[in-house]
Amino acid sequence: MASLASADVAAQGQGVTGRIPQTGRWVAAAGRVEPASEEMRLGFDIPGRISEMLVEEGDRVSRGQPLARLADADIQARLEQARADVASAEASLDKVVAGARAMERVEAAAVLREASSVAANARRESERRSDLVARGVISREEADRAEKDFLVARQREEQARQRFHLVNDPSRAEDVRKAEAEHARAVAQLEEARAYVEKALIRAPLDGVVLRKHRRAGEMVSTNFDSPVVTVGDVTVLRVRADVDEKDVDKVRVGQRAYAVADAYGDRRFEGRVIRVARMLGRKNVRTDDPAERLDTKILETLVEFAPGEEIPVGMRMDVFILMD
Repeated sequence: MASLASADVAAQGQGVTGRIPQTGRWVAAAGRVEPASEEMRLGFDIPGRISEMLVEEGDRVSRGQPLARLADADIQARLEQARADVASAEASLDKVVAGARAMERVEAAAVLREASSVAANARRESERRSDLVARGVISREEADRAEKDFLVARQREEQARQRFHLVNDPSRAEDVRKAEAEHARAVAQLEEARAYVEKALIRAPLDGVVLRKHRRAGEMVSTNFDSPVVTVGDVTVLRVRADVDEKDVDKVRVGQRAYAVADAYGDRRFEGRVIRVARMLGRKNVRTDDPAERLDTKILETLVEFAPGEEIPVGMRMDVFILMD
């Protein structure tokens, strides 16, 4: 095991300057505090001008709570138009499915009975005049005129019968399908309008705290580049993301005890346990002004979680000591 003096030098080389354990084996690493949910940088899905910022830094928020809103007069107008289109499509569909009203059916039946009566009278008159022509009582011209009247009356009767069937029969399947398709399209456009209304809002994805407010009411936001509006996180449980030097990666395991210290808290130790060890090396996340600190070192991100209820500012730099015994 390395001597205490050499261990102190190694720890300082990693940017660790806090109180170093005097006994036992340990791995030192520099880290920063973050919420268990990690920091969630929230922005809008569409560009526009912020009309309202509904929270301030430090405010507690609940899942689904609105945090910011874009100016959305045009989007609201589109929503109202979509609602009107759905109402119109529903009325058309109901009309097609229900068919004609009872009064229309009664009227069509009455017209058919009248036309049938007229046609029957015209037929009898035509037959009577044909008999009179055969007996030489009237001229052929009068009989032809009566036959013509009968043919016209029979045509009108057929038209009335077709009208009655059109009104009285159920709606055609193709007409119903067309009306249903129009209604479905209107409903889809309404859902699209509602989705755009939601895009003009930022809602809290979890119960937590507003950590940072990046924008103010009246500012423009764009989707062409990273443009967060607020950062939120669940600070019920805090953890520190530590940069473990690549030479120590074989000494770190999930479940090991650890503690963290910071100059702001004096000798106070924040106890915790290792809950996650990365599977890939990366660059340092935490740097100091110490000229002896190595910047070219590869590190393994390791998460140490504190007990619930600890109150430490998110983003604070801390020195972490992972105990190997």
